[in-house]
Amino acid sequence: MEYKISVGISNKHVHLTRETYEQLFDKPLEKVKDLNQIGEFSSNQFVDLKTSFGQIKNVRIVGPFRSYNQVEIGKSDAHLLNLNPPVRKSGDLKDAESITIIGPKKEITLNNACIMAKRHVHINTLDLDKFHLKDGDTVQIHIPGPRSALLDAEIKASDNGYFEVHLDRDEANALLIESGAEVTLVI
Repeated sequence: MEYKISVGISNKHVHLTRETYEQLFDKPLEKVKDLNQIGEFSSNQFVDLKTSFGQIKNVRIVGPFRSYNQVEIGKSDAHLLNLNPPVRKSGDLKDAESITIIGPKKEITLNNACIMAKRHVHINTLDLDKFHLKDGDTVQIHIPGPRSALLDAEIKASDNGYFEVHLDRDEANALLIESGAEVTLVI
């Protein structure tokens, strides 16, 4: 079965616990805009990422607060920082890289925090039966265009899920695809 689905492109960003955030900032986390995944938002706060090899400035914090700290970067960022983070689904920080984040108040080294996000399809748990899917299933995404591709993606079901496939910025650039593009989900 095939279904049309839109693409969401994820750039490097940081998810923090309230405790870690308060160590870095004196002011509340400010929402700039809502993301498609219900309840998640881009904030007006940024940190710098640092390793002994390099630094990336102005990396956005995505809210709301989580129960774990997670830094998501792409392969290009990993090269710049001389890191080799694993490709993982969000929250799976086993063997993740350590990285230092710098806020206005101080810098903090986060152990087992830096990953490259595994390609995934967000879906609302209420829609799983409609598509005959379950959380963790692998599906394929057909990307049309001059650099067409057939990619595996993992289903990520949640109560706030908005139906879209998430690619990181490096993948999207390689495929010549932009956020909001329509692709085909193959089940």
